[in-house]
Amino acid sequence: MNDHRRYRDRRHDDDLDHDRDYGSSRRAAPNRNRLYRDKDRAILGGVCAGLADWTGVNRVALRIIVVLMAFPFTFVMVAGYIALWLLLPKRPRNLYRDEAEQEFWEEVRRSPRDTASHLNRRFRDLDGRLQRMEAWVTSSEYRIDRELRD
Repeated sequence: MNDHRRYRDRRHDDDLDHDRDYGSSRRAAPNRNRLYRDKDRAILGGVCAGLADWTGVNRVALRIIVVLMAFPFTFVMVAGYIALWLLLPKRPRNLYRDEAEQEFWEEVRRSPRDTASHLNRRFRDLDGRLQRMEAWVTSSEYRIDRELRD
């Protein structure tokens, strides 16, 4: 009976951790590939900051392009900016767990092919290390060293 209660309490604690990280257990984790307005880095409504984050483009460069495009296409740019301001949701605070995860996803958006090749190379390196460790552990030299230590 006590084991069942401990398991249930542990599951409840895990649910609370999940709720703290993602808001509610009924809602899924925020989508990192969705377009959001970034109010933390906003000048007006966060539309340019959100577009820059989503596309992987430099925020300052994107803002300069928007301002330059606003001269010949004033109505279209202003109407588009206002529409995006009203339609795009605000970026959730818990979108990334830490800076490293944010940098990873920004790199994925900038160059997904390079990121995939980097991950493949990293997994090949880890696989090679694991193979060397397995070869060492299964070798007779390891057994002799272990017997001498014990």
